[in-house]
Amino acid sequence: MKCKRSEIIRHFHKIPDLEIENAQRKSLTSYAGLIIFQNLFQKLGMTERLRNCFPAESGAFSLSWTALWLVVHLLIGYRRLRDLEYYRNDPIVERILGVTELPDVSTVSRNLNAVDPGSVDRVRDLNRELVLNRLVKEVLRRVTIDFDGSVLSTKRHAEGSAVGFNKLHKGRRSYYPLFCTISQTSQFLDLLHRPGNVHDSNGAEEFVIKSIDAIRGKMPGIALESRLDSAFFQESLFDTLNARGVEFTGSVPFHRFAELKGLIENRKRWKQSGPFWYFEAEWSPGIWAQDFRLIFVRTLRKVQVKEPLQLDLFEPVSLEYEYQVIMTNKTQSAKKIVEFHHGRGSQEKIFAEAKSHLQMDNIPVRSLNGNKLYCIASMLAHNLNHELQMATQSRDRGTTENRSSLWIFRSINTLRQNLIQRAGRLIIPQRRLTLVIGSNEKVRDEILSLMAS
Repeated sequence: MKCKRSEIIRHFHKIPDLEIENAQRKSLTSYAGLIIFQNLFQKLGMTERLRNCFPAESGAFSLSWTALWLVVHLLIGYRRLRDLEYYRNDPIVERILGVTELPDVSTVSRNLNAVDPGSVDRVRDLNRELVLNRLVKEVLRRVTIDFDGSVLSTKRHAEGSAVGFNKLHKGRRSYYPLFCTISQTSQFLDLLHRPGNVHDSNGAEEFVIKSIDAIRGKMPGIALESRLDSAFFQESLFDTLNARGVEFTGSVPFHRFAELKGLIENRKRWKQSGPFWYFEAEWSPGIWAQDFRLIFVRTLRKVQVKEPLQLDLFEPVSLEYEYQVIMTNKTQSAKKIVEFHHGRGSQEKIFAEAKSHLQMDNIPVRSLNGNKLYCIASMLAHNLNHELQMATQSRDRGTTENRSSLWIFRSINTLRQNLIQRAGRLIIPQRRLTLVIGSNEKVRDEILSLMAS
């Protein structure tokens, strides 16, 4: 619709006066869109489920309330515990938490330091149960589980942390939890919390078995598959996966087997498939009792030019081959297996979102169990964001060779900017509680669609 310029252009010069709403009224909110998560929490029974994870307590601000507050705190985008002061007296936040006022930061900190190991394990079980319930509802024929560790650094001396390999912050104390993720839903299934000075494979076999048994307990006939990097290259682990009927691919570490170099150098013919070349050969570590299929892969990559460059001249680009060896018990074609194995990089996107937008890399307190609960709360917030979208929209794609997620998810940061961080006012016309937001049809329609499940 065409409009006259005079009907659109206005010159505003006067700066409005600022008036702070009376704290007793509590009708204005900066997080009107948080109502979509209040609706989801009620449907999932999150408050009651979290209450069952902790011992019975007296007082308004219990440990279960603290766990729920942590999830909400991370969903709306805050990092430090003391940041709760920035949304104190917000009515929507208080309603979703079931309180009329928020506690002091010291109360929250004391609660986190008072968490016991049993309660942390029960919250882990709750997170795993929510993810598995979604998998059951989707009636999937195949589930892909990936395992990898991620460094959580701290400048302070936190209980259970240690100085280990830390590529970004050398010499800092850290945790190094091992995560299990589900490719189809891009969710965290579980974690094994560890100090920062352990190897990737530390405790991995027991953790892998526990994750497999948890899925098979809910979905007995499901086909399971897994992708592992070279840090998990162990005969006992591969034998365990094979014995339990789990299809797997695992990277073979070159530094442990020098004879692999000779096999690659003596190879004359490679099969090409898109951006990579491959061939199969019979080889296994001499001490292994069982032989698995072996696929050799090479790809071309650019070599970084470290010398000074004169920008107005031609810049040559050097290419070199990068090699990889994959061990597997899969029976598909080598091309499909390589594409499947390379799809494990999608797990890094899950870690990136959890650390960048849900503050998983923050170490808030000195106690080990408090930091474990904070990490699990970050996982829960990530999983609940995906649960909200899966419950209200159909799948965007089917199963791909690299096992991309079945939905194209909006990140929590996108959801936060578009919907959650919206101004609104709570009113009660004719005794009916109503949340009034700005007249934006796009925002209104998306909020209503996310609440319609």
